[in-house]
Order: sequence, then C-alpha cells, then structure tokens
Amino acid sequence: MLESTNKPPSTSLNLPQPPSTPIEWDLEIKPQSHLLDINLKEVWKYRDLLWMFVKRDFTAQYKQTILGPLWHFIQPLFTTVVFLVVFTNIAKISTDGVPPVLFYMSGITIWNYFSSCLNATSSTFVANAGIFGKVYFPRLVIPLSTVMSNIIKFGIQFLLLLAAMLWYKLAPSTPSTPSTASTLILIPTIIIIMAGLGLGLGIIISSMTTKYRDLNVLIGFAVQLLMYATPVVYPLSTITSDKLRFWITLNPLTPLVEAFRYAMLGVGSFDAGSFGYSIGFMLITLFIGLLIFSKVEKTFMDTV
Repeated sequence: MLESTNKPPSTSLNLPQPPSTPIEWDLEIKPQSHLLDINLKEVWKYRDLLWMFVKRDFTAQYKQTILGPLWHFIQPLFTTVVFLVVFTNIAKISTDGVPPVLFYMSGITIWNYFSSCLNATSSTFVANAGIFGKVYFPRLVIPLSTVMSNIIKFGIQFLLLLAAMLWYKLAPSTPSTPSTASTLILIPTIIIIMAGLGLGLGIIISSMTTKYRDLNVLIGFAVQLLMYATPVVYPLSTITSDKLRFWITLNPLTPLVEAFRYAMLGVGSFDAGSFGYSIGFMLITLFIGLLIFSKVEKTFMDTV
C-alpha cells in the first residue's frame, strides 16, 4: 500500500547575500569621540569648497555696487584723510619723522586685515545657519575662507601703501627702511600671526553668539576701542606714562603693528621678546578657539 504525502512545494527566496569583502565608503560621517578630535584632514579634502567660498566672499561683497573693488582703495584713503585732519592738524600727534600719510596708511593697512577677519568670523554660525542646516561639510571651512579672502583685500591695500611709499621716496625726511631680506621675512610672518589672532578670537566669539546675541552688537564697538588701545594712529614712542605703556604693550597686537611699520618704514620698534609674546598669544587663542568651535558645532543648530 502506497502512502501519499502532500508536501508543500519548496520555495527559495532570492535574498541578497552579504558581501564577502567589506564595503569601502567614500565618506563616513562619525560623531566626535572627544574634545580634541579636530579633523583637519577633512578640511583639506574640502579645499575646492574652500576656494569657492573665498571667491564668493570676495566677489559678493561689492557685487551690486557702482565702484566695486575700488572701495578697497577708497576706504583706506578716506580714513587716512580723516586721521590727518584729526590727529596731525588738530591733536598734533608726532609720527616719528615719517610723512603722516605713510604712517597712518601703514597702520590702517595691517589693522584693517585683523578687524575684517575678526568681524567676519565672529558671525560664522549665525550668518551661515541656513547652509549648515542643509548640507554637511566641515564647518571650519567658512572662517578659513573668510581669512583667506581678506588676504586678497589686504594685498590690494598693501599695493596702495607701496605706491604711496614710492611717491614719498623723493622726500629727504623719509627715514631709511630696513633691508629687503628682513622685510620679506617679517611681513608674511606678521600677516600669519594677524590671521591666527583674527581667526582664533573670531571663532570664540562666534561660538558664544549662538546663545548670546548681544555679542554681535558689542563686537563692532569693541574692535573700535581696541584700535585706540593699539598704536595705529600714534607711535608707541609718544607714550611717556610707564603704566599706560605697560597696558598698551600687553596688547598682543601692539608688537605686530610696530614691527609692520619697522619693516615697511624703518620706524617703530622690533623687539624679539614682544614679538614672541604675540606668537604665543596667537597659538593659545587659536587652540582654545578650535576646541570651543568643535564643541559648539555639534549642537549649535538647536540654539541658533
């Protein structure tokens, strides 16, 4: 007797099989594991985006203006004229034997670079919240692009300073400038230190403005006051009070402005100890700024 069994037909499901080798992803976005986890290699990978932001910052500022980039020449010229009227003709402040135009223009040139970097980077999170909330990229790219775009503006104003120096070269009262070698070494070093100070202080303020918007109002006023605490419109040699001179030299920007004038005009002073103090202050400020920036960038979208 044959016994029949009704067995259901066998079905095979074509389920995807796990790959034999692990998948290599082009990009992995991982949370930061600790405070010192600052991935600078990732910033280098996004260097094309960095250059795009540099171009945007430079071209968009005067895109719908009549004079356009000529404002980079007009602004320092007008400021120099105001300083001539106020500090030379009215206040009778000495310029250490240098033609006042060169003295004020040299201070304005280096100061404008620092103040532009500080003002722009201090609003990184607030001004770019719309971009940060839509697409991922290293947030440090934005303040770095600001510092780099301001170098272009500094270069334009630096050419204006060189043109003014060429004009006043015929004046016998112009003091002798340092050697070309010392100038070529000092000027780039000063620019790098100024960029580091502007970037470090700017990202610290930017990290704080995500919660405290009052800082946006205070930063412009504070930068103006800081200019008068720095020998931009007066030489350090005119400060006779020891107490006041101490506080002014405590400002890390003072040795940089003095060294810039020394390299360009041969006046002012260059002290290796004070210059090293500015470098150390810049490194500490930049390090603290990067730590705070990397911490705030993870949660700033909840408060901005």
